[in-house]
Amino acid sequence: MEVRGAFSSDGGKSHRELTPLRLIRGVVCLLVLLLTAFMTLVYCGFVSAVLLRLFSIHHSRKVTSFFFGTWLALWPFLFEKINKTKVIFAGEIVPARERVLLIANHRTEVDWMYLWDLALRKGCLGCIRYVLKSSLMKLPVFGWGFHILEFISVERKWEVDESNMHQMLSSFTDPRDPLWLALFPEGTDFTEQKCIRSRAYAAEHGLPILNNVLLPKTKGFYACMEDLRGSLDAVYDVTIGYKPRCPSLLDNVFGVNPSEVHVHVRRIALGEIPTSEEEVSAWLTNIFQLKDQLLSDFYLQGHFPHQGTEGDLSTVKCLVNLVALMMLISTFTFLTIFSSAWFKVYVSLVCCYLSSATYFNVRPKPLL
Repeated sequence: MEVRGAFSSDGGKSHRELTPLRLIRGVVCLLVLLLTAFMTLVYCGFVSAVLLRLFSIHHSRKVTSFFFGTWLALWPFLFEKINKTKVIFAGEIVPARERVLLIANHRTEVDWMYLWDLALRKGCLGCIRYVLKSSLMKLPVFGWGFHILEFISVERKWEVDESNMHQMLSSFTDPRDPLWLALFPEGTDFTEQKCIRSRAYAAEHGLPILNNVLLPKTKGFYACMEDLRGSLDAVYDVTIGYKPRCPSLLDNVFGVNPSEVHVHVRRIALGEIPTSEEEVSAWLTNIFQLKDQLLSDFYLQGHFPHQGTEGDLSTVKCLVNLVALMMLISTFTFLTIFSSAWFKVYVSLVCCYLSSATYFNVRPKPLL
Protein backbone atom coordinates (compact mmCIF):
# COMPACT_ATOMS: atom_id res chain seq x y z
CA MET A 1 0.00 0.00 0.00
CA GLU A 2 1.32 3.41 -0.95
CA VAL A 3 2.44 5.65 1.88
CA ARG A 4 1.32 9.27 1.59
CA GLY A 5 1.75 11.91 4.24
CA ALA A 6 1.22 15.63 4.20
CA PHE A 7 3.87 16.05 1.55
CA SER A 8 2.30 14.23 -1.40
CA SER A 9 2.41 15.26 -5.02
CA ASP A 10 -1.37 15.52 -5.22
CA GLY A 11 -2.43 16.63 -1.78
CA GLY A 12 -2.06 19.60 0.50
CA LYS A 13 -2.08 23.31 -0.23
CA SER A 14 0.61 25.37 -1.82
CA HIS A 15 2.96 27.04 0.59
CA ARG A 16 2.18 30.54 -0.67
CA GLU A 17 -0.65 32.28 -2.46
CA LEU A 18 -0.09 33.70 -5.95
CA THR A 19 -0.24 37.40 -5.12
CA PRO A 20 0.01 40.19 -7.73
CA LEU A 21 3.54 40.92 -6.47
CA ARG A 22 4.65 37.31 -6.97
CA LEU A 23 2.99 37.26 -10.40
CA ILE A 24 4.81 40.40 -11.54
CA ARG A 25 8.09 39.26 -10.01
CA GLY A 26 7.77 35.86 -11.69
CA VAL A 27 7.05 37.36 -15.11
CA VAL A 28 10.05 39.71 -14.76
CA CYS A 29 12.33 36.83 -13.70
CA LEU A 30 11.11 34.70 -16.61
CA LEU A 31 11.72 37.51 -19.11
CA VAL A 32 15.21 38.10 -17.68
CA LEU A 33 15.99 34.38 -17.93
CA LEU A 34 14.77 34.25 -21.54
CA LEU A 35 16.70 37.36 -22.59
CA THR A 36 19.91 36.26 -20.88
CA ALA A 37 19.55 32.75 -22.34
CA PHE A 38 19.14 34.13 -25.86
CA MET A 39 22.06 36.54 -25.65
CA THR A 40 24.34 33.98 -23.98
CA LEU A 41 23.57 31.47 -26.72
CA VAL A 42 24.04 33.90 -29.60
CA TYR A 43 27.16 35.70 -28.44
CA CYS A 44 28.90 33.23 -26.10
CA GLY A 45 27.51 29.83 -27.00
CA PHE A 46 28.08 30.14 -30.73
CA VAL A 47 31.67 31.27 -30.28
CA SER A 48 32.61 28.70 -27.65
CA ALA A 49 30.61 25.67 -28.79
CA VAL A 50 30.82 26.15 -32.56
CA LEU A 51 33.80 28.29 -33.62
CA LEU A 52 36.19 27.15 -30.87
CA ARG A 53 35.12 23.53 -31.39
CA LEU A 54 36.65 23.69 -34.87
CA PHE A 55 40.04 23.74 -33.16
CA SER A 56 39.58 21.83 -29.88
CA ILE A 57 36.62 19.95 -28.41
CA HIS A 58 38.23 19.95 -24.96
CA HIS A 59 38.79 23.71 -24.81
CA SER A 60 35.42 24.34 -26.43
CA ARG A 61 33.72 22.42 -23.63
CA LYS A 62 35.68 24.22 -20.92
CA VAL A 63 34.76 27.67 -22.21
CA THR A 64 31.14 26.65 -22.85
CA SER A 65 30.91 25.26 -19.30
CA PHE A 66 32.15 28.57 -17.90
CA PHE A 67 29.63 30.71 -19.78
CA PHE A 68 26.64 28.48 -19.20
CA GLY A 69 27.58 27.77 -15.59
CA THR A 70 27.37 31.53 -15.09
CA TRP A 71 23.93 31.65 -16.70
CA LEU A 72 22.56 28.50 -15.03
CA ALA A 73 23.49 29.94 -11.63
CA LEU A 74 20.55 32.33 -12.08
CA TRP A 75 18.12 29.45 -11.44
CA PRO A 76 19.39 28.46 -7.97
CA PHE A 77 19.47 32.20 -7.19
CA LEU A 78 15.78 32.38 -8.20
CA PHE A 79 14.82 29.29 -6.17
CA GLU A 80 16.78 29.88 -3.01
CA LYS A 81 17.22 33.66 -2.72
CA ILE A 82 14.26 35.25 -4.50
CA ASN A 83 11.54 32.61 -3.94
CA LYS A 84 12.96 31.61 -0.51
CA THR A 85 12.72 27.89 -1.24
CA LYS A 86 14.80 25.88 1.23
CA VAL A 87 16.96 23.28 -0.51
CA ILE A 88 18.04 20.76 2.11
CA PHE A 89 20.73 18.20 1.32
CA ALA A 90 21.08 14.90 3.14
CA GLY A 91 22.94 11.60 2.89
CA GLU A 92 26.63 11.71 2.04
CA ILE A 93 29.00 14.61 1.42
CA VAL A 94 30.37 14.10 -2.09
CA PRO A 95 33.68 15.54 -3.35
CA ALA A 96 33.84 18.56 -5.64
CA ARG A 97 34.54 18.35 -9.37
CA GLU A 98 34.21 14.61 -9.89
CA ARG A 99 33.22 13.05 -13.21
CA VAL A 100 29.98 11.27 -12.40
CA LEU A 101 26.88 9.59 -13.73
CA LEU A 102 23.93 10.81 -11.70
CA ILE A 103 20.70 8.78 -11.39
CA ALA A 104 17.61 10.34 -9.83
CA ASN A 105 13.93 9.68 -9.29
CA HIS A 106 11.56 11.71 -11.46
CA ARG A 107 8.77 13.17 -9.34
CA THR A 108 7.84 16.13 -11.51
CA GLU A 109 8.80 18.11 -14.62
CA VAL A 110 11.25 20.31 -12.71
CA ASP A 111 13.35 17.72 -10.81
CA TRP A 112 16.26 18.35 -13.13
CA MET A 113 16.38 22.03 -12.19
CA TYR A 114 17.07 21.25 -8.54
CA LEU A 115 20.08 19.17 -9.53
CA TRP A 116 21.60 22.54 -10.49
CA ASP A 117 21.60 23.51 -6.80
CA LEU A 118 23.84 20.55 -6.00
CA ALA A 119 26.04 20.99 -9.08
CA LEU A 120 26.58 24.69 -8.24
CA ARG A 121 27.84 23.79 -4.78
CA LYS A 122 30.26 21.25 -6.29
CA GLY A 123 31.67 23.56 -8.98
CA CYS A 124 30.18 21.49 -11.80
CA LEU A 125 27.16 23.53 -12.86
CA GLY A 126 28.36 24.29 -16.39
CA CYS A 127 29.21 20.66 -17.19
CA ILE A 128 25.91 19.05 -16.19
CA ARG A 129 24.22 17.21 -19.05
CA TYR A 130 20.94 15.34 -19.21
CA VAL A 131 19.41 12.44 -21.06
CA LEU A 132 16.04 13.95 -22.03
CA LYS A 133 13.12 13.29 -24.36
CA SER A 134 13.63 14.61 -27.87
CA SER A 135 10.49 16.80 -27.85
CA LEU A 136 12.24 19.18 -25.43
CA MET A 137 14.85 19.92 -28.09
CA LYS A 138 12.09 21.70 -30.03
CA LEU A 139 11.58 24.34 -27.35
CA PRO A 140 12.41 27.84 -28.66
CA VAL A 141 15.78 29.17 -27.44
CA PHE A 142 16.12 26.55 -24.69
CA GLY A 143 16.28 23.76 -27.28
CA TRP A 144 19.33 25.51 -28.75
CA GLY A 145 20.89 25.52 -25.30
CA PHE A 146 20.23 21.80 -24.84
CA HIS A 147 21.97 21.18 -28.15
CA ILE A 148 24.99 23.36 -27.41
CA LEU A 149 25.37 21.80 -23.95
CA GLU A 150 25.31 18.36 -25.62
CA PHE A 151 22.28 16.91 -23.91
CA ILE A 152 21.41 13.42 -25.16
CA SER A 153 17.93 13.39 -26.71
CA VAL A 154 15.98 10.12 -26.81
CA GLU A 155 12.72 8.95 -28.36
CA ARG A 156 12.27 6.46 -25.49
CA LYS A 157 12.36 3.58 -27.98
CA TRP A 158 15.57 1.63 -27.57
CA GLU A 159 15.74 0.42 -31.16
CA VAL A 160 15.74 4.09 -32.23
CA ASP A 161 17.88 5.51 -29.41
CA GLU A 162 20.65 2.92 -29.10
CA SER A 163 22.97 4.10 -31.87
CA ASN A 164 22.57 7.83 -31.11
CA MET A 165 23.11 7.27 -27.40
CA HIS A 166 26.30 5.27 -27.90
CA GLN A 167 27.56 7.87 -30.36
CA MET A 168 27.03 10.70 -27.88
CA LEU A 169 28.41 8.75 -24.92
CA SER A 170 31.57 7.87 -26.83
CA SER A 171 32.30 11.60 -27.17
CA PHE A 172 32.30 12.03 -23.36
CA THR A 173 35.13 9.60 -22.57
CA ASP A 174 37.94 12.17 -22.33
CA PRO A 175 38.73 12.27 -18.58
CA ARG A 176 39.98 15.86 -18.94
CA ASP A 177 36.45 17.06 -19.69
CA PRO A 178 34.35 17.77 -16.59
CA LEU A 179 31.11 15.79 -16.70
CA TRP A 180 27.93 15.39 -14.68
CA LEU A 181 25.64 13.21 -16.80
CA ALA A 182 22.15 13.06 -15.27
CA LEU A 183 19.80 10.20 -16.08
CA PHE A 184 16.23 9.57 -14.92
CA PRO A 185 15.89 5.78 -15.29
CA GLU A 186 12.11 5.82 -14.81
CA GLY A 187 11.92 7.43 -18.25
CA THR A 188 9.03 9.75 -17.33
CA ASP A 189 7.75 11.74 -14.38
CA PHE A 190 5.76 10.02 -11.65
CA THR A 191 1.93 10.05 -11.67
CA GLU A 192 -0.61 7.82 -9.93
CA GLN A 193 -1.76 6.30 -13.23
CA LYS A 194 1.80 5.51 -14.31
CA CYS A 195 2.46 4.01 -10.89
CA ILE A 196 -0.57 1.72 -11.23
CA ARG A 197 0.67 0.49 -14.61
CA SER A 198 4.18 0.04 -13.24
CA ARG A 199 2.91 -2.02 -10.30
CA ALA A 200 0.81 -4.18 -12.62
CA TYR A 201 3.85 -4.85 -14.81
CA ALA A 202 5.96 -5.66 -11.75
CA ALA A 203 3.36 -8.12 -10.41
CA GLU A 204 3.13 -9.81 -13.81
CA HIS A 205 6.91 -10.24 -14.12
CA GLY A 206 7.80 -11.03 -10.52
CA LEU A 207 9.51 -7.70 -9.85
CA PRO A 208 9.35 -5.54 -6.70
CA ILE A 209 6.12 -3.58 -6.18
CA LEU A 210 7.10 0.09 -5.89
CA ASN A 211 4.75 2.78 -4.58
CA ASN A 212 6.68 6.05 -4.78
CA VAL A 213 8.79 5.48 -7.90
CA LEU A 214 8.31 3.65 -11.19
CA LEU A 215 10.26 0.57 -12.22
CA PRO A 216 13.48 1.80 -13.86
CA LYS A 217 14.29 1.19 -17.49
CA THR A 218 17.76 -0.30 -17.42
CA LYS A 219 19.09 -0.23 -20.99
CA GLY A 220 20.03 3.47 -20.93
CA PHE A 221 21.85 3.12 -17.62
CA TYR A 222 23.70 0.04 -18.84
CA ALA A 223 24.75 1.89 -22.01
CA CYS A 224 26.13 4.76 -19.90
CA MET A 225 28.10 2.37 -17.70
CA GLU A 226 29.34 0.39 -20.70
CA ASP A 227 30.72 3.45 -22.48
CA LEU A 228 31.82 5.63 -19.55
CA ARG A 229 32.89 3.26 -16.78
CA GLY A 230 36.59 3.78 -17.56
CA SER A 231 36.40 7.58 -17.33
CA LEU A 232 34.03 8.13 -14.37
CA ASP A 233 34.89 8.67 -10.72
CA ALA A 234 31.57 7.49 -9.26
CA VAL A 235 27.80 7.21 -9.63
CA TYR A 236 25.61 9.53 -7.54
CA ASP A 237 22.26 8.10 -6.44
CA VAL A 238 19.98 11.10 -5.84
CA THR A 239 16.48 10.98 -4.33
CA ILE A 240 14.32 14.12 -4.32
CA GLY A 241 11.30 14.89 -2.13
CA TYR A 242 9.13 18.02 -1.93
CA LYS A 243 7.13 19.91 0.70
CA PRO A 244 4.25 20.50 0.70
CA ARG A 245 3.76 18.99 -2.79
CA CYS A 246 5.52 18.53 -6.11
CA PRO A 247 5.90 21.79 -8.05
CA SER A 248 5.30 22.63 -11.69
CA LEU A 249 7.50 24.97 -13.72
CA LEU A 250 5.16 27.91 -13.09
CA ASP A 251 5.10 27.11 -9.36
CA ASN A 252 8.86 27.53 -9.43
CA VAL A 253 8.81 30.73 -11.45
CA PHE A 254 6.16 32.45 -9.30
CA GLY A 255 7.52 31.10 -6.01
CA VAL A 256 4.27 29.56 -4.76
CA ASN A 257 5.60 26.02 -4.34
CA PRO A 258 7.56 24.16 -3.01
CA SER A 259 8.53 25.55 0.36
CA GLU A 260 11.25 22.90 0.79
CA VAL A 261 13.17 20.62 -1.55
CA HIS A 262 14.93 17.68 0.09
CA VAL A 263 17.79 16.08 -1.83
CA HIS A 264 19.34 12.84 -0.58
CA VAL A 265 22.71 11.97 -2.15
CA ARG A 266 24.59 8.67 -2.02
CA ARG A 267 27.96 8.16 -3.67
CA ILE A 268 28.44 4.71 -5.21
CA ALA A 269 31.92 3.49 -6.15
CA LEU A 270 32.17 1.99 -9.62
CA GLY A 271 33.46 -1.27 -8.17
CA GLU A 272 30.07 -1.84 -6.50
CA ILE A 273 28.26 -1.85 -9.85
CA PRO A 274 28.22 -5.15 -11.79
CA THR A 275 29.33 -5.37 -15.40
CA SER A 276 26.92 -7.76 -17.11
CA GLU A 277 23.64 -6.35 -18.44
CA GLU A 278 21.49 -8.80 -16.51
CA GLU A 279 23.24 -8.06 -13.22
CA VAL A 280 23.14 -4.30 -13.86
CA SER A 281 19.38 -4.55 -14.45
CA ALA A 282 18.87 -6.33 -11.12
CA TRP A 283 21.20 -3.88 -9.36
CA LEU A 284 19.35 -0.81 -10.66
CA THR A 285 15.97 -2.31 -9.72
CA ASN A 286 17.30 -2.82 -6.20
CA ILE A 287 18.49 0.81 -6.08
CA PHE A 288 14.96 1.97 -6.90
CA GLN A 289 13.52 -0.36 -4.30
CA LEU A 290 15.73 1.44 -1.76
CA LYS A 291 14.57 4.82 -3.15
CA ASP A 292 10.96 3.72 -2.70
CA GLN A 293 11.55 2.96 0.97
CA LEU A 294 13.52 6.20 1.42
CA LEU A 295 10.59 8.20 0.04
CA SER A 296 8.08 6.29 2.19
CA ASP A 297 10.10 7.29 5.25
CA PHE A 298 10.32 10.87 3.97
CA TYR A 299 6.52 11.16 3.66
CA LEU A 300 6.13 9.89 7.21
CA GLN A 301 8.93 11.84 8.87
CA GLY A 302 9.19 14.94 6.68
CA HIS A 303 12.93 14.63 6.06
CA PHE A 304 15.70 12.35 4.83
CA PRO A 305 18.30 10.91 7.22
CA HIS A 306 21.60 12.73 7.83
CA GLN A 307 20.48 16.25 6.88
CA GLY A 308 22.75 19.26 6.52
CA THR A 309 25.45 17.88 4.24
CA GLU A 310 25.62 21.12 2.20
CA GLY A 311 25.49 24.75 3.32
CA ASP A 312 23.45 27.65 1.96
CA LEU A 313 24.43 29.50 -1.18
CA SER A 314 26.46 32.67 -0.68
CA THR A 315 24.21 35.66 -1.30
CA VAL A 316 27.23 37.83 -2.14
CA LYS A 317 28.52 35.40 -4.77
CA CYS A 318 25.05 35.08 -6.27
CA LEU A 319 24.69 38.86 -6.55
CA VAL A 320 28.18 39.29 -8.02
CA ASN A 321 27.37 36.63 -10.63
CA LEU A 322 24.04 38.32 -11.39
CA VAL A 323 25.55 41.80 -11.77
CA ALA A 324 28.41 40.57 -13.98
CA LEU A 325 26.03 38.61 -16.20
CA MET A 326 23.56 41.50 -16.50
CA MET A 327 26.35 43.91 -17.49
CA LEU A 328 27.49 41.49 -20.18
CA ILE A 329 23.96 40.87 -21.46
CA SER A 330 23.18 44.59 -21.43
CA THR A 331 26.23 45.19 -23.64
CA PHE A 332 25.13 42.46 -26.07
CA THR A 333 21.57 43.82 -26.14
CA PHE A 334 22.78 47.38 -26.81
CA LEU A 335 25.04 46.19 -29.64
CA THR A 336 22.20 44.18 -31.19
CA ILE A 337 19.58 46.93 -31.09
CA PHE A 338 21.46 50.23 -31.32
CA SER A 339 24.83 49.51 -32.89
CA SER A 340 25.90 48.63 -36.43
CA ALA A 341 23.56 46.67 -38.68
CA TRP A 342 26.27 43.99 -38.86
CA PHE A 343 25.36 42.91 -35.33
CA LYS A 344 21.78 42.33 -36.46
CA VAL A 345 23.08 40.31 -39.41
CA TYR A 346 25.29 38.30 -37.06
CA VAL A 347 22.39 37.56 -34.69
CA SER A 348 20.15 36.53 -37.59
CA LEU A 349 22.74 34.18 -39.06
CA VAL A 350 23.51 32.62 -35.68
CA CYS A 351 19.81 32.04 -35.03
CA CYS A 352 19.48 30.32 -38.40
CA TYR A 353 22.51 28.17 -37.68
CA LEU A 354 21.38 27.18 -34.18
CA SER A 355 17.88 26.33 -35.42
CA SER A 356 19.16 24.08 -38.19
CA ALA A 357 21.95 22.51 -36.10
CA THR A 358 19.50 21.65 -33.33
CA TYR A 359 16.91 20.28 -35.76
CA PHE A 360 19.39 18.07 -37.60
CA ASN A 361 21.49 17.35 -34.47
CA VAL A 362 24.84 18.28 -36.02
CA ARG A 363 27.98 19.61 -34.36
CA PRO A 364 31.19 20.80 -36.02
CA LYS A 365 34.24 18.54 -35.89
CA PRO A 366 37.78 19.86 -35.32
CA LEU A 367 39.63 20.82 -38.49
CA LEU A 368 42.77 19.04 -37.31
